[in-house]
Amino acid sequence: MRIALPLDATPSFLLSDGVAFDCQSCGACCAYSADWPRFSTEDDDQLDRIPEKFVSADLSGMRCEGNRCLALTGEVGKHTACGIYELRPDVCRACMPGGDDCLMARAAHGLAIA
Repeated sequence: MRIALPLDATPSFLLSDGVAFDCQSCGACCAYSADWPRFSTEDDDQLDRIPEKFVSADLSGMRCEGNRCLALTGEVGKHTACGIYELRPDVCRACMPGGDDCLMARAAHGLAIA
């Protein structure tokens, strides 16, 4: 089930066992794959607002170190934040807590998924 949220909302949901799905304490999706934070539906104006230091060399998406987006701050599974939250690309806004992408990333980091 997908839930439509305002683009600037910080999602927080409960898993079936009462564990919170809180993006600010997770960050797994931002540290799962360098192929995920790709630009696709953004217009040039949106992309121009993202600081150059966070854009990949080939301009196709966010710059990553290994699998971790450089805009991600903090420690995955403990406390995280996006350094460009208001400017993040559409693909980042589309990842919803409890969605398939979220669960795959959480499982890869050993975080609760149920």
